[in-house]
Amino acid sequence: MSDSVNTPEATRPAEATPHTPAPGPSARTSRSKGEPRFPDGPRPDPAGSHFERRIRSFQPRRSRVTTGQADALARLWAQWGLDIDGQRVIDLAELFGNANPVVLEIGFGMGEATAQMAAAAPDTNILAVDVHTPGQGNLLNLAEQGGLSNVRVGNGDAIILLREMLTPDSLDGLRVYFPDPWPKKRHHKRRLIQPEFLTLAATRLAPGATVHCATDWEPYAEQMLEVLDAHPDFANTHTDGGFAPRPAFRPLTRFEGQGLDKGHVVNDLLFRRVPHENP
Repeated sequence: MSDSVNTPEATRPAEATPHTPAPGPSARTSRSKGEPRFPDGPRPDPAGSHFERRIRSFQPRRSRVTTGQADALARLWAQWGLDIDGQRVIDLAELFGNANPVVLEIGFGMGEATAQMAAAAPDTNILAVDVHTPGQGNLLNLAEQGGLSNVRVGNGDAIILLREMLTPDSLDGLRVYFPDPWPKKRHHKRRLIQPEFLTLAATRLAPGATVHCATDWEPYAEQMLEVLDAHPDFANTHTDGGFAPRPAFRPLTRFEGQGLDKGHVVNDLLFRRVPHENP
């Protein structure tokens, strides 16, 4: 699961798609030039040129979409999908059909862990954002198969979603699991967890909301801990400070298990949005 928002670089080829589904028939079909790939599904670039160009923390990937994933996108996108175009403010209660707390997950890979967490906490809504089309289709499939009415799939840039489309204090949690570490020093500016991102996220997180990050890239884990510790809007929930044990609600994914078998160290960070200061 990754901040898809993220795509791991060539230095991590085995982890480029953390949750790889079993091979299936391709959904490739011939189409005219300019014809959308999924007419009833996610748009290729929902925000278009409406917003400033900036350094992105993600790199969209072109991958084969199976027939099952394409079918899910065609059938379910209108009901459970959201194109992040930045042109409107979302009413989350209307989007989910209830007023249950909403957790934003940025980057979900193929959606297996997201579906497990949604099934384990049906009274918590999950707005899961990614730019990876096969993963979007796979999560929609999993949600339908599991009857997970508490999942919505967002397509596009999570920064635009936070800044333009969500209201203050509207989120009860933020999850960023295994984001792209951008390991080369010259690319560190592309990492998602930066002071500016946390300041933006803090405006949309209600007091007491939890920020949960996890990574198997130790230098990035250290940076995450440093910027979260230094940010005035967040406090570490781990009593001893530092990294937290993996909480029971975050599933151990196949991708993570493979990394652990190779000796990777996975670090979890659990921070809480502190109450607003009185003016």
